Amino acid sequence: MKGPISPSQIDHIGIAVRSLEEALPLYTRVLGLELKGMEEVETEQVRVAFLRIGETNIELLEPASPESPIARFLEKKGEGIHHIALRVEAIEENLEYLSQNGIRLIHEQPKRGAHGSRIAFLHPKSTQGVLYELCQSQARDE
Repeated sequence: MKGPISPSQIDHIGIAVRSLEEALPLYTRVLGLELKGMEEVETEQVRVAFLRIGETNIELLEPASPESPIARFLEKKGEGIHHIALRVEAIEENLEYLSQNGIRLIHEQPKRGAHGSRIAFLHPKSTQGVLYELCQSQARDE
């Protein structure tokens, strides 16, 4: 890949919560967002709930184990925004391009995420303190 990654849109914004059950009423009843689905992502030791807002989603993240990266995040920083996921095509080429341009990668190869998507995180020390996720999505109810 010769040029910048040019994400097509924000796929989702990840928000760490201690409990999906306690957090969901804010998003569904108060904010009026539609719950699109819930699932457990074993590779990340997390339970997720997706809520649609316009062309993107809010992804609520609840730790599925005390060793989960989300559990560590909650211990350190509390509930709140965890990451911003950028929708990309050709995720491997994008990771190679970013690495060649000095961006530190948390995942050098994509791994399986929610909805069968392929994901990889960029280290926030290379991205001005923001944890970015590259997300190559499979088609889902859009």
